[in-house]
Amino acid sequence: MQTSSCALLKVADIEDVMALEAQCFRTRWTREQFLLGLERGAFRIYGIREGNREGSSLVAYVAFSLIAREMEIMNIATHPEHRRKGYAALLLAKALETCRQEQAQEGFLEVRCTNLGAIDLYKKFGFTQVGTRKNYYPDNKEDALLFKLDFPVAARSR
Repeated sequence: MQTSSCALLKVADIEDVMALEAQCFRTRWTREQFLLGLERGAFRIYGIREGNREGSSLVAYVAFSLIAREMEIMNIATHPEHRRKGYAALLLAKALETCRQEQAQEGFLEVRCTNLGAIDLYKKFGFTQVGTRKNYYPDNKEDALLFKLDFPVAARSR
């Protein structure tokens, strides 16, 4: 198998995103939500594909928004058969790099309180917990932990 690096996904990739979404989440976004966000430029999606000459499949993606210098990670998904390969970290790094280049000042995300792997990943990237959203997830009323990241102010030229 050959793995490509992070690539910006487009509307044409929605079916692949939806298929991966179904593999990863109990509560999923709809096709319409993804389309609205991409068509209006409300968010971006980076993905990683794995495959060979016959075709490739989307194995991981990150969806995030950057509005008024505030970034929000909306989803990070990795296909269950491709976890523990560093794809989520690669995608998160790419999203954060993009936000730094576009002068983001702060970033936010919510994560299920039981998703210890994701919580560990976010902490490694400098996110800190700033709150809890009680009964946030509709499927089981699980709490969400709210995390924040302050982007360092770029050094100014003299």
